[in-house]
Amino acid sequence: MNDNFEKTKQDIISYFKGVRTEWGKITWPERHQVVVETVFVLAIVFIFTAFIYVVDRIFIALFANF
Repeated sequence: MNDNFEKTKQDIISYFKGVRTEWGKITWPERHQVVVETVFVLAIVFIFTAFIYVVDRIFIALFANF
């Protein structure tokens, strides 16, 4: 039982060492890039939301009499 515990402990330690190694390889984007891409995504979401709202209103107006 003790051998199994030690192997599990070593596996966990090895896993987190690997995570730390891979974490160091990450290339993080610049702050400016993150801000620009966030604004771009929000603009697209707003445009599609407005488009769906307008189309919904058109369908409501067209099919209100049925």
